Amino acid sequence: MPRDPAVTSRIMAAVKSKNTRPEVTLRKALWNRGLRYRLHTSLPGRPDIVFSSARLVVFVDGDFWHGNAWRLRGMVSFDDQFRNINNGEKWRAKIAANVQRDGEVTVKLKECGWRVYRVFESRLKSDLETVVDEIECEVRNATRL
Repeated sequence: MPRDPAVTSRIMAAVKSKNTRPEVTLRKALWNRGLRYRLHTSLPGRPDIVFSSARLVVFVDGDFWHGNAWRLRGMVSFDDQFRNINNGEKWRAKIAANVQRDGEVTVKLKECGWRVYRVFESRLKSDLETVVDEIECEVRNATRL
């Protein structure tokens, strides 16, 4: 039975775009390593974390909204996750547009001289220390130049 659109609207309104749990977890781990950063600047794509001196931006991408959920759910393809849901084509198009926009933002930032690090929330949950190690290495190597 389809869900009432008002219920769906209420659920979607509660989805945060800033200061999500995975983002805050990463920020705390970076801060504990002595890395200092800026938040939510006006750079293209509005990166979650910005290391200005290292010219590095970090995006913490949600698995569903940025096209990784199908892998986590063990599906064969991106399109499989939308086969048996209400408005499947609408959601497929929305998430595909998000993925395309992510790529465009990455290109735009690189053209402006920024390095871009993108991480899915699921990787933060399973491998936070490695992610922090990779970011720390990027920051420390860039600031030595």
